[in-house]
Amino acid sequence: MPVITEKELPEAQRAPWLKAMSAMELRNYGYAIQLLQGVLKACPNFLVGRQLVRKAAVAKSAGKKSLLGGLSGASFNSIKVQSLIKKDPVAALDTIEKTLENEPHNPAANQLLKDAALAASMPEVAEFALETIIAGNPKDTKTMHELAKLLMTTGQPHKAVDIYNKIIQVTPNDLAAVKGGKDASAAASMQRGGWEKEETTYRDLIRNKDEAVALEQQNRVVRSDEMIDNLLADLHARVEQDPSNVDVSRRIAEMYEQKDDLESAVNWYNYAVELTAGSDSSLVRKLSDLRIKQYDVSIAGYEEYLAANGGTPEAAEYAAQLEDIKRQRASLLLEEAQKRVERNPTDLMLRFELGEILVATGNYKDAIQELQRAQQNPSVRLRAMSLLGECYMGRGMFDLASKILEKAKSELYQMDATKKEITYKLGLVYEKMGQADKCIECMKEIYEVDYSFRDVAERVEGSYGS
Repeated sequence: MPVITEKELPEAQRAPWLKAMSAMELRNYGYAIQLLQGVLKACPNFLVGRQLVRKAAVAKSAGKKSLLGGLSGASFNSIKVQSLIKKDPVAALDTIEKTLENEPHNPAANQLLKDAALAASMPEVAEFALETIIAGNPKDTKTMHELAKLLMTTGQPHKAVDIYNKIIQVTPNDLAAVKGGKDASAAASMQRGGWEKEETTYRDLIRNKDEAVALEQQNRVVRSDEMIDNLLADLHARVEQDPSNVDVSRRIAEMYEQKDDLESAVNWYNYAVELTAGSDSSLVRKLSDLRIKQYDVSIAGYEEYLAANGGTPEAAEYAAQLEDIKRQRASLLLEEAQKRVERNPTDLMLRFELGEILVATGNYKDAIQELQRAQQNPSVRLRAMSLLGECYMGRGMFDLASKILEKAKSELYQMDATKKEITYKLGLVYEKMGQADKCIECMKEIYEVDYSFRDVAERVEGSYGS
């Protein structure tokens, strides 16, 4: 079972993953662990998630000592877990995580995690389990030897060299480590030179030179137009041979995007989306973003023309076309946001994005229900509350607006950009409610730290009279 990255995480797990990262920032390690265990149960091959849950467990248990000794949590059910590993290694991973929650460096539990990971064909997780043991006891040369052997088995001799060197630092007379280090170093050299294949010859290496140059070009971040054209020629040839290859289609789209050929990029991203039947959310999102970018480029062109030719007879016609393009952009933006929420109704971040767009279009009524749900996401909670206050104010519900904005303001301690925005809105609500003193107090709070924020200087100074 190959490991997956954050980008490959299923939509259903994105929301808890985002919540977990927010919980880590807030040092709410217990809640982060709870969320991450759920993500790992659904996606046991999400290595980054497993690394983060271990980090949370280490932080949570910092300064605490186990009351049960070195083999505590794992030893109680080790026989049962070993039996489960044989029957269902993936289920065993979830069971083992429960022990590691309280004792992240527990050697016995991490050994069981390694066994389960190998049985489930996840060597990367097994490697991580052994690394965790070593992190807890940097002088555990026995585990270091085991890790080095695993790295050699999985074709990572360069990493094995580092491990053997660490062993020698701890025990300079470890002859097995000295020999292992030499063997690993030789294997790493062969791997770098391409000699690890039995039938590879010098002529084979020379023959593959052009292919190597092409691969090197593909991996460069900054590319010239000529280089991109060469890559596109190669990629087009590959997609002709295999029209259903999503990865190649995606690469072609990326190349056109780098050339700023948005029309071709949109066409190829659309083709890739069709190949995946819309199941790849990252492709769908990219296609949507580029379509919006097309409108942005067009709008910028019209605005530049009108700025330079505002007095010409054609200006009125161009201005009307510009307004029409802006309406089309707003319509597409809303449509795409609604589609994303329909596809992933539990993703609170997507609901926030939809609510934000609805507020921008003045549709406060529909925005309210999206933002009320979105505020459950810690990463956008305060921004959602701020927009909710705006919605209530826009609908004349000033008591509800003041209530939620006061709550949002109380959760912020520094007068940063978010708090200034919330405080300003709260001041406007007080003004609408006829509470001028409270309005000015809000404006003064901002004035004390940012004189230039909107019209607070005029409001505050004007409150003192001439």
